[in-house]
Amino acid sequence: MSPQTPSDQAVVRPGGKVAAHHGWLQAVLAVLAGMIVMGVVAALGLWAAGAADLPDKAYPRVVAATVVTAVGGTIELSGGAGVIADTKAGLTVVPLSVTLAGALVMAAGFLRPMRHRAVAGTTELAGWAARIAVLWLLALVALALFARQNFSISLGDGTISDIGDLFGAAPEVGFKTDVPLTLVFGVLWLVGVLVLALLVSRAAPLPPRLLRFQESVRPAAYAMVALLLAYVVLGVVIALVVAATRGHTAETFAVLLLGLPNLVWLAFTLGLGVTWSGRVDGPFGLPMPHLLDQVLRTPDISTLNLRTLADFDAKVWWLLVVDAVLLLAAAFLMAARSPARMRLWQHAVHMAIALALTALMICLMGRISAHYGLSVLGIGDIGGGLNGELFLRPELWTALGFAVLWGLVTGFLGGLLAKGVRRRGEIGAEGPGVRS
Repeated sequence: MSPQTPSDQAVVRPGGKVAAHHGWLQAVLAVLAGMIVMGVVAALGLWAAGAADLPDKAYPRVVAATVVTAVGGTIELSGGAGVIADTKAGLTVVPLSVTLAGALVMAAGFLRPMRHRAVAGTTELAGWAARIAVLWLLALVALALFARQNFSISLGDGTISDIGDLFGAAPEVGFKTDVPLTLVFGVLWLVGVLVLALLVSRAAPLPPRLLRFQESVRPAAYAMVALLLAYVVLGVVIALVVAATRGHTAETFAVLLLGLPNLVWLAFTLGLGVTWSGRVDGPFGLPMPHLLDQVLRTPDISTLNLRTLADFDAKVWWLLVVDAVLLLAAAFLMAARSPARMRLWQHAVHMAIALALTALMICLMGRISAHYGLSVLGIGDIGGGLNGELFLRPELWTALGFAVLWGLVTGFLGGLLAKGVRRRGEIGAEGPGVRS
């Protein structure tokens, strides 16, 4: 029998309970499951978008690049055609459907081995997280090195094509991963996922020094995650209805599998009153809904908020109603999971802080920036509209201000509604090692 290290041994708790193992095998399974799920979601979404037909067997590499961007990695675009042609391109977008799927699986894999624990030492938690982080880094390195490809661009027919043939110039655009930045942002993404998992789950063990914070932090974090997932579920229902009644099934499923949270969380911030600015020009466009493309496709920078959207479709005011209902439900959930001794003003403050942090996360991850330009012999916009630009960015400070205001109001009202709710018990009321 081979000796076991203390970190790989099961820990016997008082009363005969045994804590689950969380060694290297469990870390491998957690990382592998997260990578597989993200890869499958990205592959299905890109397949629905038609990426399976890309030349030079580029489809698997595009899938890898999508997973890289989903965890915060950086993809560099480049191109050119010798001395007579030049291409300039850039892309910044996070496919949040892939991100969300990976985050949920990684969080579950991190928490599962410790689900029978109430308290865990700092060293033990750090060691378990470090195992996952080491394997995660190795997987990211392999993925980043694989995610690179070059594509040839057709110049079309006519004079420009003849010039290209004469000089043997075949414009190319390609992508590759910035490995160092991908590793940095990938680790930060993993740390965020693991910390949020500890904050959200009642079953997750905490070091004894942090137990005093769980009464205020855990209910608010749980409510925010539930709120964001509620918007995703609502978006899935709407997408399925659209696919069944209006056609465009492939395009709808591509959006659902790649960028559904990008759209529904954008709608959430619009309902709060947040203003975004952006522009759509050239061949780029927002796949769904078409209303966003209408508002943003103007010669100058456009303003995107409830008022400008209502000029095209008055039904967008329902976003305000949906936000009010779901925020009040989230505030009630937060208050119901908090200790009964919590005061109304504390509920309001906790909700305001949590909602502000949630809005900040959406604003940072929901930004979109894409541009592409091709010129031959200094002639731009050849081939009829091959140059284009798309960007979407929030007014950050107004977003935080509206989030705090909504949080204070709904947190207070949620606390009032939860006054008569029977709690499961004060968090941390029992002794260490005993689950409530």
